[in-house]
Parts: sequence; C-alpha cells; structure tokens
Amino acid sequence: MGIIRAAVSSLGGSLADQWQEVIKADAMSDTTVMASGVAVRPNDKRNQNKKGTKGVISNGSVIMVEQNQFMMLTDGGKIIDYSAEPGYYTVDGASAPSLFNGEFDKVIEHTFERLKFGGVTPRSQSVYYINTQEIKNIPFGTVNPINYFDNFYNAELYLRCHGYFSIRIQDPLKFFAEAIPRNAEKVDIQDIHKLYLSEFLTALQTSIGRMSVDGIRISHVTSKSMELAQYLSTALDTDWTQRRGMAIESVGISSISYDEQSKKLIDMRNQGAMLSDPGVREGYVQGSVARGIEAAGSNKGGAMGGFMGVNMGMNTAGGFMAGASASNQAQMEREKEANADTWQCSCGARNRGKFCAECGKPQPAAARPWVCAKCGAQNTGKFCAECGAKNAETLCPACGKQVSDSAKFCPECGGKL
Repeated sequence: MGIIRAAVSSLGGSLADQWQEVIKADAMSDTTVMASGVAVRPNDKRNQNKKGTKGVISNGSVIMVEQNQFMMLTDGGKIIDYSAEPGYYTVDGASAPSLFNGEFDKVIEHTFERLKFGGVTPRSQSVYYINTQEIKNIPFGTVNPINYFDNFYNAELYLRCHGYFSIRIQDPLKFFAEAIPRNAEKVDIQDIHKLYLSEFLTALQTSIGRMSVDGIRISHVTSKSMELAQYLSTALDTDWTQRRGMAIESVGISSISYDEQSKKLIDMRNQGAMLSDPGVREGYVQGSVARGIEAAGSNKGGAMGGFMGVNMGMNTAGGFMAGASASNQAQMEREKEANADTWQCSCGARNRGKFCAECGKPQPAAARPWVCAKCGAQNTGKFCAECGAKNAETLCPACGKQVSDSAKFCPECGGKL
C-alpha cells in the first residue's frame, strides 16, 4: 500500500462525493506537535461512506496535506508512506511507497531506511500529521543560580534567567518514533516537554558557561539571543537532533537576575569605573564639601557650632581635598591636551593619523587644522572663526590628501573628486 498524487482537476469541488473518504489533519494550534487524521465533514449528507470501519482507510481515499505538515500513513503501527509536500494524495493498495520528501530531501529517506519501517498488518491503518512549523513560546526558568565568570569584572558571578524558547522538528520520522507517546491521538508540546525542559536547562547552563569562556560580558547575555541559540543547538545536538529529530530554533531571555553577592560585586566595580574618570572624581569631591556645609547649617547645636566643626575638619582634611582636586584637574588637563591632537571618526573611534584605524575612512577636512587664506587665522571648522570665510580646501576620498575645492582630480592619486 502507498499513496499517489491526486490530480487536482479530478477532485472538483466535492471530494466527499467522489471518494470514499477524505482525510485531513485534526485542528492544530501553534503548540501542537502531532495530530491524527480525521474525516472531512463526516456527518455531511453527501458523504456516501456511512459504514466505514475504524482503523481501515478505504482504497481510493484522499489524504490532504497542508503547508508545514508532514503526513504519515501507517498500517499495523508501521509507517508505510509519507509526504511533506502540500497537496492531495490517493491511497492505492497496489502501489509501492512513493515517499514525497518535500523540503526534507535525503534526510527523511535515510531515517526511513534506518528505522526499517514497513510491513503491512491488515485493518489497522491510520494517518498522522507532524507540525513542522516553529513551535514557539515554551517557557523556561532556572531554579538555582548559574555560575558565570566575567572577565570584565574579574569575578565569579551567579545569575538566574527566565524566558521562552522555540523548537523546530527537523526529522519528523525520528520525532514520531522517539518523542510521541504510542496510541496518542493528539500531542501538545506541553504534554511532553518536562523531560526536554530538564535537558534544555542542563544545556543552558553549559551554553552560558561557554559564553563566559568566550569573553561575553554578563550584562550582554540578554542581547545575545541568537548566539545563545547556537550554543544550545550545539549542546543538544546528540540528544535532540540526532536522537529525536528536533532542534532549538530560537531563545529569548526576558529577565536576568543576580544573587546578592553578585549584585554587590557589580555595583562595587561600576562605582570604581566611574571614579576612575577625573571629572566624576572632582564632582564627588566638590559634592562632599557641599554636603558637609549643608549639614553644618542644620546642626542642632547651632549653625555657628556646625561651621566651626566644618572649619576644623577642613583644616584637618583640607590638604587631602586640595591635593585630590589638584590631581583631578591635572588629569583632566592632560586628557584634554591628548584629545586635542586626535579626531573622532564617524564610526566613533578616535585617531591621530590621517585615516581611521578602525574603518579606514580619511580624516574629514573640517577636523584638520587649516589656515584661512583671507585673514591668516588657523581653524578646524568649515568656516573661519575670525572672518567667516569658507575653507577652500577639501580632502581626496581615496588618499586623504588636501586639495583645492575647485579641483576635479586629486594631484596625488588621480582620483576623481
């Protein structure tokens, strides 16, 4: 027994009148992974097959296959034919399996041969459909914190994460044989996901550890959904893809939380990073002085007593505050001088040469000092700051050489301007 493709023109508009049975997939939601075949309009007055026996698909019956469905025809529990191509198929008791692979190509043929489906036991025939759409919105959450060594913080941190993942069934024959409970009429992913969720969480811990080894910052994990899906696919390849014919399609992390110790370490590191900026440090010093004076004004012993205390404190710590402030000011001046010799490219990188070290773009003419031909003033903008004259020079986009604004070709490289 097998199936052959039915000519659409012969079906007309009344399949129930022309064939003993017309079978389609039972209703499928976006989380249904398998559904049985059911008769189309079984109670329709025009349906002539009123005495059909359950478990027997009449010779000449029609099976419908829609988009993103993988249909299997079974006899005695053995898969004897299948189709992954949308269309109408006629059950032919005399034909050999036709095996319409659709987009699955040689993978399904290999599985069909390896699992050695075949053999016919009379009067136990069924049609099953596997959903080959992306099965979405499968929730997950880590019960226990996952350790994550972050090179940026140079610390072992611990996180919990929650979100959703999706799968796609890549080899429906494997999936039907290994993941679907026997004698089930319809299976939802929530019916079978408990074991797979445990395996997923184990692979998630392995994948997050892999991201740590690869140097991804812990704060960037949420934005690395595609990379995480690839890590998970690799980790689950043997258990899911090779054994069960399904694979991770995508992973979306909705929230990441840290344990208390990790929060303290991250806050401490971030505060240290801010205070490494001399401008922030100077603001902190000045703010400390202002807060001290404000507190003195509200002193319960009287403002005068408070200010006397401030004066004594300033005499004691004044040398430190003055030294800290002088150090901050000196570092800001050094950074200002260093930045004065650099220019910022449109890609964000700061450079000293004529070309950007990151993207190779030439330094814009407006960023390079030029002497006004009218008044002799030195400028960096497009117009002279003294007399308002426009910069008469421009840069060659090929070699970066300054050329006359009226030139048509670069005298250095010959490039067209």
